[in-house]
Amino acid sequence: MANHFLPNPKRQPLFIERGEGAYIFDSDGRRYMDLVTGLGVNALGHQHPRITAVIAQHAGLIHTSGLYGHCYAEPLAERLCQMSRLDRALFTNSGTEATELALKLIRCYGTSIRASKTHIVALQNSFHGRTRGALSVAGQPQLREPFQPFAQAVTFVDANDDAGLRAAVSSETAAILFEPILGEGGVVPLTTSFLQLARELTHQHDALLVADECQTGLGRTGRHFSFQHSGIQPDVVTVAKPLAGGLPLGAVMFSDAVNRTFPPSAHATTFGGGPLACRVALEFLDVMEALLPNVREIGGLLENGLREIAAQHSIVTQVRGQGLLLAMQLAVPGDSMVADARDRGLLINCTQSTVLRFLPPFVLTDAQVQTALTILEAVVSSGTSK
Repeated sequence: MANHFLPNPKRQPLFIERGEGAYIFDSDGRRYMDLVTGLGVNALGHQHPRITAVIAQHAGLIHTSGLYGHCYAEPLAERLCQMSRLDRALFTNSGTEATELALKLIRCYGTSIRASKTHIVALQNSFHGRTRGALSVAGQPQLREPFQPFAQAVTFVDANDDAGLRAAVSSETAAILFEPILGEGGVVPLTTSFLQLARELTHQHDALLVADECQTGLGRTGRHFSFQHSGIQPDVVTVAKPLAGGLPLGAVMFSDAVNRTFPPSAHATTFGGGPLACRVALEFLDVMEALLPNVREIGGLLENGLREIAAQHSIVTQVRGQGLLLAMQLAVPGDSMVADARDRGLLINCTQSTVLRFLPPFVLTDAQVQTALTILEAVVSSGTSK
């Protein structure tokens, strides 16, 4: 069969036909436990009955455009604002576009104070999307370099480097942008002290604190948002991935202070916030709320099992993460382990070449965790013996 897609070296030799709960099935009918979940999108697993029922019930009105209202946009905006303790929300099509909107909010806020106040501080190894605006704040040179130069003035600091953060922020800084846990950057959690320092510095320099919660938010770490574990309050929060149960939808929540500097017509979207996506998102949030205890319990069980594997195999140098965003740091490249796990019926992925990342569905059970750990033990043992 001819391949008309842009080549993707990361694409696995697996053709998925359907999913059910924590499992997907390939074209030959073989079952795989899914600990990738569409890179965190399928947080409720596959074919969740409440999500599929809502899609079927409301498929008669899929799209309206931003020129007209519908009855689900305001309730969803209100729910997201309540969860994030912010005042306003705008919808986007994706997490990347949420970053683009956040960058526009940052620019308008900074220049409302002073024309030169446009500098952004971001983190090394961070990831915020693949459009050129989002790449300008991505702390991964291999992603940025093919598309440079960028108009955005950005300083990158290492995660949890308090001294580096202090040195980077100045009176010309308009925002500090961060992921509470660097996802594509290797599942590196930011410390409470680092996040609290970021909040202190932004207050000191009249800058915005912007949390990218596209991967970490909406229940993934056991709370609504990962930043809540540190007791801080950002000015802007971006979300996407699981928000509409697999349908494309992102959102940006922000304070009234930010809103006052943003012209009413400064952002719009054709597809973002359509009636079907918003209705499904409301259902997702209800289901997610009930599953938060399971995320914490199952996440703890999985983390403990990963630590037991690490204790037995020196090839695993660290286990890190929170809730159901976890990782094993390896002393060797991990692609062969991803392939081995797939052959054994378990889907995981590798980031930063040596980090096995786990993004299980919130509906994972104790028994499924044990099955996954058994497979991972075999995979790591096999990798150690090579």
